[in-house]
Amino acid sequence: MFQATEIKRLVEQGLPCEFVAIEGDDGVHFSGVVVSREFEGKMRVRQHQAVYATLGTLMGNEIHALQLQTYTPAQWAELQKS
Repeated sequence: MFQATEIKRLVEQGLPCEFVAIEGDDGVHFSGVVVSREFEGKMRVRQHQAVYATLGTLMGNEIHALQLQTYTPAQWAELQKS
Protein backbone atom coordinates (compact mmCIF):
# COMPACT_ATOMS: atom_id res chain seq x y z
CA MET A 1 0.00 0.00 0.00
CA PHE A 2 1.17 3.47 -0.89
CA GLN A 3 0.92 6.61 1.23
CA ALA A 4 -0.44 9.99 0.10
CA THR A 5 2.52 11.70 1.80
CA GLU A 6 4.94 9.78 -0.43
CA ILE A 7 3.08 10.85 -3.59
CA LYS A 8 3.20 14.46 -2.38
CA ARG A 9 6.96 14.16 -1.77
CA LEU A 10 7.58 12.71 -5.24
CA VAL A 11 5.52 15.37 -6.99
CA GLU A 12 7.27 18.16 -5.09
CA GLN A 13 10.66 16.60 -5.85
CA GLY A 14 9.97 16.23 -9.57
CA LEU A 15 8.05 19.43 -10.34
CA PRO A 16 8.45 22.99 -9.07
CA CYS A 17 5.19 23.51 -7.17
CA GLU A 18 3.63 26.33 -5.20
CA PHE A 19 1.12 23.98 -3.56
CA VAL A 20 0.51 20.22 -3.44
CA ALA A 21 -2.18 18.36 -1.52
CA ILE A 22 -2.73 14.61 -1.95
CA GLU A 23 -5.41 12.55 -0.22
CA GLY A 24 -6.32 8.88 -0.21
CA ASP A 25 -6.86 6.34 2.50
CA ASP A 26 -7.05 2.99 0.72
CA GLY A 27 -3.42 2.92 -0.47
CA VAL A 28 -4.18 2.72 -4.21
CA HIS A 29 -6.72 5.45 -5.08
CA PHE A 30 -5.75 9.07 -4.56
CA SER A 31 -6.87 12.58 -5.39
CA GLY A 32 -4.89 15.75 -5.36
CA VAL A 33 -4.42 19.41 -6.15
CA VAL A 34 -1.18 20.60 -7.74
CA VAL A 35 -0.32 24.25 -8.41
CA SER A 36 2.73 24.95 -10.57
CA ARG A 37 4.13 27.63 -12.86
CA GLU A 38 5.09 24.76 -15.15
CA PHE A 39 1.42 24.52 -16.14
CA GLU A 40 1.41 27.98 -17.77
CA GLY A 41 0.26 27.70 -21.37
CA LYS A 42 -0.28 23.93 -21.20
CA MET A 43 -3.55 22.13 -21.83
CA ARG A 44 -4.99 20.29 -18.84
CA VAL A 45 -3.97 16.88 -20.24
CA ARG A 46 -0.34 18.06 -20.49
CA GLN A 47 -0.50 19.38 -16.92
CA HIS A 48 -1.68 16.00 -15.67
CA GLN A 49 0.98 14.22 -17.72
CA ALA A 50 3.65 16.41 -16.08
CA VAL A 51 2.43 15.31 -12.63
CA TYR A 52 2.20 11.63 -13.65
CA ALA A 53 5.76 11.83 -15.01
CA THR A 54 7.01 12.62 -11.49
CA LEU A 55 5.58 9.28 -10.34
CA GLY A 56 7.03 7.18 -13.16
CA THR A 57 6.17 3.49 -13.11
CA LEU A 58 4.27 3.83 -9.83
CA MET A 59 1.29 5.04 -11.89
CA GLY A 60 -0.83 2.08 -12.88
CA ASN A 61 1.09 -0.20 -10.55
CA GLU A 62 1.38 0.76 -6.87
CA ILE A 63 -0.83 3.80 -7.55
CA HIS A 64 -3.97 2.55 -9.26
CA ALA A 65 -5.60 5.97 -9.73
CA LEU A 66 -4.76 9.62 -9.10
CA GLN A 67 -7.54 12.11 -9.75
CA LEU A 68 -5.97 15.53 -10.27
CA GLN A 69 -6.97 19.14 -10.21
CA THR A 70 -4.14 21.24 -11.64
CA TYR A 71 -3.82 25.02 -11.61
CA THR A 72 -1.38 27.74 -12.51
CA PRO A 73 -0.58 30.09 -9.62
CA ALA A 74 -2.88 32.76 -11.14
CA GLN A 75 -5.77 30.29 -11.48
CA TRP A 76 -5.20 29.10 -7.91
CA ALA A 77 -5.20 32.68 -6.59
CA GLU A 78 -8.51 33.35 -8.35
CA LEU A 79 -10.02 30.17 -6.96
CA GLN A 80 -8.95 31.11 -3.44
CA LYS A 81 -10.77 34.45 -3.75
CA SER A 82 -14.12 32.77 -4.38
